[in-house]
Amino acid sequence: MPTLTITLDGVDLKDIPLSKPRTTLGRRPYNDIVVDNLAVSGEHAVFVLHPDGVEVLDLHSTNGTYLNGKAVVSARVQPDDVLEIGRYKLRLQRETASGLITPGPMPSAAEPPPPSAAPHTARIRVLSGPAAGKEMALTKVVTTLGKPGVAVAAINHRGEGYTITRVDGDGVPTVNGQPVGAEPLALKANDLIELAGTQMRFLLD
Repeated sequence: MPTLTITLDGVDLKDIPLSKPRTTLGRRPYNDIVVDNLAVSGEHAVFVLHPDGVEVLDLHSTNGTYLNGKAVVSARVQPDDVLEIGRYKLRLQRETASGLITPGPMPSAAEPPPPSAAPHTARIRVLSGPAAGKEMALTKVVTTLGKPGVAVAAINHRGEGYTITRVDGDGVPTVNGQPVGAEPLALKANDLIELAGTQMRFLLD
């Protein structure tokens, strides 16, 4: 079964098997692959399974779908190709009779998780502003925080780890007073996040 590996800033976020004839990707929650990021359209692209491979179709997205650096409307995807959607890179893996072909140094999708791996539940608790006291569970691969044009940050979840990056806006988010840039910053339990004047606590159970 073909599998997509989604990468952000060089970090593998998730392996997603393409098990349906058509697999949609976009920001809206009804997509098969939900990428909650402002650079990704509500209905951005669809992956179509064919007997001889995988085709990607751009769904008239705002920022486009790129294959090996070239904007495409429709294209066949090979295991050594690099798809770019927003800041995300996607690589195709596929199974053959001899096993799983994995492009580059990415870990095999068939590799089982470490025995010691245990799921953690992370959430954000708002400490100030009109929404003070509210909590939001971080259940997605990527969760965006803030207001477009003011300050937007993205919390990324991979395995047991969480990182935060600055995505958009004039404001600079901080973690425990440390400015957050485009490079991922690892989050720890009880870290204090401040974004556009709102304070939040990162909680990890």
